[in-house]
Amino acid sequence: MGAFGIALTEFVIMGILPEVARSLEVTIPEAGHFISAYALGVVLGAPLLTGLIARWPSRKSLVVLMLWFTVFNTLSAFAEGYWSMMVVRFLSGLPHGAFFGIGAVIAARLAPEGKGAQAIAKMFAGFTIANVVGVPLGTFIGNSFHWSFSFLLVGVVGVLTVVSLYNWMPSLSVPREKDELPVSPMKNGKLWALLALTAIGTGGFFAWYSYIAPLLLDVSGHSETTVSYAMVLAGTGMVAGNFIGARMEERLGALRAIFAGLSGMSLMLVLNSFLAPFPVWVLIMCFVVGLVTFTLAAPIQIAIIQASYGSEMLASAMNQSAFNIANAIGAYLAGLPIAFGYGVIAAGQVGAGLAALGALIALGIYTYTRWRHRRGR
Repeated sequence: MGAFGIALTEFVIMGILPEVARSLEVTIPEAGHFISAYALGVVLGAPLLTGLIARWPSRKSLVVLMLWFTVFNTLSAFAEGYWSMMVVRFLSGLPHGAFFGIGAVIAARLAPEGKGAQAIAKMFAGFTIANVVGVPLGTFIGNSFHWSFSFLLVGVVGVLTVVSLYNWMPSLSVPREKDELPVSPMKNGKLWALLALTAIGTGGFFAWYSYIAPLLLDVSGHSETTVSYAMVLAGTGMVAGNFIGARMEERLGALRAIFAGLSGMSLMLVLNSFLAPFPVWVLIMCFVVGLVTFTLAAPIQIAIIQASYGSEMLASAMNQSAFNIANAIGAYLAGLPIAFGYGVIAAGQVGAGLAALGALIALGIYTYTRWRHRRGR
């Protein structure tokens, strides 16, 4: 439920951005700053808040983070100008990474032996389901009535999450308390390599997803109505891919599953560039790309946890920062060839390159890990 609310607030603003801009009397590019402010909050808040509360009991940590999330997302509905909206969106983003990071570790600890990936996938299911149900619903409400109702909806989900956590979440003790220090990951080369993999490799998805609307409208010839259906198809693929990825991790191991997922994403984005002019095939590829991309969610999170013994919560939260950096990198780099006149299809080709580079990083980490293992280190 918490993951559902987080995805809802992160993506619904993209669908109601023109309404927000008109209401607050700012331009569309200025309204886009609200998205950036939230992402900046995620990047900074993930390590900061996790470092501060990692030693708290699990239930207390998650309840406090979700209370913070609920308060400032609700206040977003009452923003009256550019700067007030900028401040509340930044503050709304601060608990995002910490909640996901701590929640993923707790989910893995609550799971039976060997089922950690499936438990993480169940948590991330809220994120993917939000893209199928919550974001379209929130966008419809915001455009049909007033954009503020979309954020009030997020607040309602936040309240339900707090109540659920308080009543049903076990208050686990925090193991290895002395090792759970913010400085530990800073000296961990494998962890930094995995974070780079997340920031670069998953940027391939955001390079494609950021420009999905102009691709469908200008290249495939679809109507604006079809764009909403295409995003639902992509979200449905995300839901399926999330659970397939958990199975892949159990059978292949985290790094090999990541390599397979990133390689598949690169290939599908190349294929998508050839199929984009065909209206039916481009919709099929929306589902396929969403599916292949989200096979990465659980394996990457498991790999991060495995590489950060003693600092799992902080490292897991830092991975959420890396995902938001991937969002910025993917959208920016994919926009460059479009700006130089190469067409929107080039965005997916840039995404394919980023995913392929991420796959090479995964292969490098796997090869180096095997080499160290053979040497007995």
